Amino acid sequence: MQQTPHSMTAEDSLIAVMVAVSASDEKITSAELVTIESIVNHLPVFAKYDPDRIKTVSQTVFDLFGVEDGLDALFGLVRENLPEPLWETAYALACDVAAADGELQGPELRILEEIRYELNIERLHAAAIERGARARHMTL
Repeated sequence: MQQTPHSMTAEDSLIAVMVAVSASDEKITSAELVTIESIVNHLPVFAKYDPDRIKTVSQTVFDLFGVEDGLDALFGLVRENLPEPLWETAYALACDVAAADGELQGPELRILEEIRYELNIERLHAAAIERGARARHMTL
């Protein structure tokens, strides 16, 4: 297997986590895409980010999903390129994307659990982040 070169930035790592959650159930919804776009356009952490990179980062995630141990490789890249103070941010963004379409199915729940584990998110902090995402995505 050819080694994929990487030059992921911290912002790329955040994008990769969001795309991974969206793609985890093998269907990326419009609501999830709009949420990712909105996050990139509005959050200060993405102020200097080139949104044209989203496609490249997304393709990297899709490529990794297609190989054995790809998810482990993805989390390795994220841990390597995302400063630890932003690990909770990555989890919060992942929860927002997962909640965006109003449906949390098995694959999304499993990848959120994996993100919590891989990024060492304390259970109480994770519960608060999840509660906030649920509150932001409620409908009448």
